[in-house]
Amino acid sequence: MVGALIGEHGMSERRSCRAANISRTVFRYVRKPRDDREVQEALSELATKHPDLGLDKYYPMLRKAGRRWNKKRVRRVYRAMGLNKRRKHKRRLPTRDPQPLAVPEGPNVSWSCDFMTDVLSGGRRFRTFNLLEDFNREGLAIEVDLSLTAERVVRVLDRIALVKGLPLRIRMDNGPELTSTALEEWAALNEVELDFIEPGKPMQNGYIERFNRSYRQGVLDMYIFDTLDEVRSKTEEWLRVYNEERPHDSLGDLTPVEYLEKNRPENWNLQRY
Repeated sequence: MVGALIGEHGMSERRSCRAANISRTVFRYVRKPRDDREVQEALSELATKHPDLGLDKYYPMLRKAGRRWNKKRVRRVYRAMGLNKRRKHKRRLPTRDPQPLAVPEGPNVSWSCDFMTDVLSGGRRFRTFNLLEDFNREGLAIEVDLSLTAERVVRVLDRIALVKGLPLRIRMDNGPELTSTALEEWAALNEVELDFIEPGKPMQNGYIERFNRSYRQGVLDMYIFDTLDEVRSKTEEWLRVYNEERPHDSLGDLTPVEYLEKNRPENWNLQRY
């Protein structure tokens, strides 16, 4: 309308805008093309380095790296690049009798452990023994081998105890390695309580179950392995990223290492930590 008044009737821009009841700023506005190349490069780098993660993890990582982009802009570029992950939706039954997990008041109050199984490219199966600190969700160890006996589990616990100290209790399921005499004797010698969950109720050990899911998505389902050394190498690097770089929703988008430094209780029992 303003253009017609100016071009056909010879009116000034000021009078034409007043007649159309719009400001001259609106009439002169020209949309600037968006330059998202820097955002695209940052997202591409994260997607290459952490292909198992999504926007909910990438955005806190970008903020920690000093990138102050608005989340809506990052989401728009993320979707335009086709990086949004397709999610599988499962029909879930409502929980009838939930078993809440207590949040430990400090480190070395409660650890969780569990076993996982996968297969090499040649068809040979291997196992992993996963150990988690419940307080800050830190992955303490992932032991990988073809066979993991109760004696091997004890050696892993001793190795971690040299660095982290001993916990008050360890939560676990009722597997044969974990109900063995060797582990029972180790626990009695070191005054560690073995906290067994009820059979058929894995969510009573929910912290390690969530850790197992992340490990499977990030390593076991991400690569095809020919040898155990390849599994150990990828696992070691993934565990470092999990503890030191990856933000955790349950920790307020802090990493386990950052959360421990920020929330370490004063005058903690140094004999056990």
